[in-house]
Amino acid sequence: MAGDEFLRLRGELLASVQGEVLELGIGTGLNLPHYPETVTGLHAVDPAHFLPKTVAARSACLSFPVHIQRGSAETLTHADRRFDYVVSTWTLCTIPDPVQALREVARVLKPGGRFLFLEHGRSDDRKIAAWQDRLNPIQNVIGCGCNLNRQIDRLITQSGFTIAHLDRFSMEGVPTLVGEMYQGTATKTN
Repeated sequence: MAGDEFLRLRGELLASVQGEVLELGIGTGLNLPHYPETVTGLHAVDPAHFLPKTVAARSACLSFPVHIQRGSAETLTHADRRFDYVVSTWTLCTIPDPVQALREVARVLKPGGRFLFLEHGRSDDRKIAAWQDRLNPIQNVIGCGCNLNRQIDRLITQSGFTIAHLDRFSMEGVPTLVGEMYQGTATKTN
């Protein structure tokens, strides 16, 4: 997920982020180089601890502090209305209860805060979606819980968000079954 197209999409998504930010599923820190200097602090939550030396090296180059916590997105320990932005890139596919995680995102966002997402999910093409459904049980096992067929936009709106902007596209150079993308911005409905 460090190829040129992945990097371009990360940079595009994160270009306008500012203030206090929470990232769901930091992984190996591939988003870190794309955060602008307008960020004042980055908090991240991830149930796994991938390549800590790599994440530390990527964090060391930043002009703001990075705080990483092991934990679940479904049970965030952060205070209500804490963050200006919450970011999720290629993460909602693996969270066991994405609706609960997104409700937690809504809880920790400040009034007027934004949820930025870049996720793969269910295709609008019925034939591709049928294949995603057929292959999902296998992908779920070999992909460490990854689901091919989640309707990301519906999960977001089910969780108390209004989608302010949504781009749907097939990612270049990635098989269609896993490259159907949802990229956008959402705000809390109330």
